[in-house]
Amino acid sequence: MTDLQTACLEPIKLCHLLKERFPSLRIDTLQRAADVICALIEKQTTNQKKLANGLPGTSTAEAKRKRLARCFQDKQVDVCWLPFLISLLPKGKLVLTMDRTNWEYGETPLNLLVLGVVLEGFTLPLVWVALPHGGCSDSATRERLVARLLKRLPALRWKALVGDREFVGQDWFTFLRKRGIRRVIRIRADTVVDELRTDVWFETVKAGQLRCLFEKGRVYGSLMQVVATRDADGDLVVLATDVSIWEAWRVYHLRWSIECTFSSMKTRGFDLERSAMTCADRLERLFGLVTLAWMCCLRVGIWRQALQPIAVKAHGRRAVSVVSYGWEYLAQAIRWEETLAETCFGLLRCPFPAPGTA
Repeated sequence: MTDLQTACLEPIKLCHLLKERFPSLRIDTLQRAADVICALIEKQTTNQKKLANGLPGTSTAEAKRKRLARCFQDKQVDVCWLPFLISLLPKGKLVLTMDRTNWEYGETPLNLLVLGVVLEGFTLPLVWVALPHGGCSDSATRERLVARLLKRLPALRWKALVGDREFVGQDWFTFLRKRGIRRVIRIRADTVVDELRTDVWFETVKAGQLRCLFEKGRVYGSLMQVVATRDADGDLVVLATDVSIWEAWRVYHLRWSIECTFSSMKTRGFDLERSAMTCADRLERLFGLVTLAWMCCLRVGIWRQALQPIAVKAHGRRAVSVVSYGWEYLAQAIRWEETLAETCFGLLRCPFPAPGTA
């Protein structure tokens, strides 16, 4: 019997599942969190007025808004995110991606730095931090975020860390090297490698061509392989990496998975930008709840895809994403079929299937 079949035989309420994982937390804290997660799935919005209306019970609208506010103020739920998400990862080595997502509430910039693992064409966020400013992150913030994850997910499980041009610098590269994390990082065209800019090294490379330096070069103080190509628009794309040339490009293409996640959490999914949260710790808590709701949809979508594959359109792409496929099913179950919803939550007892086995 497969893990999915076993899970389906054991339906469970979401709050009881959380209690199994975190027995030291109060049941009322976990029940509030579970109710908010279900409301996020059903309503697909972070607008607090609409979200509060999705909470169960016959309380007044004002009482529900206060209950929602207590959930965002409760620091106890912060311990739930990482252990729960780590328990659902498949075995083997994992590709991790780092990026920021940002938007504005009025004139206030809201900026989250996120580190997660690539799964089914998306990135499952594992750790995140709200930045106190708009714009890029600094090396110290990135190092603290990686250090948090390393306490639960050792570097031996990391196949590579993928990042874009923001995530460069000597201190940052040295930090990753010392912790045994293999890097696949895009660097800027004006980056100096062995006393020569990369756009000079690769001046003659054409679109579709793949070239590399004959020997490893010194990039931000680290000896790394440097490979380059040009995209369809003619822009030079240069990677500094610790992996083989062909693997570097294959892994770097997975960076777009985190953009897919942000898109499905924002306007194409849970409408994260509609939130009025500006306090850093509450914004992080909201993102944690949205991540759990989004993860539930992904898990159910993978399960449904294994049973009844998503239709593929003429252009070769799926009619809907795996996350949307799971959301359609789970939102209906939460609203109309409680037993079916409990069966879906039972899937969260089992890790995600390894790539290629779903």
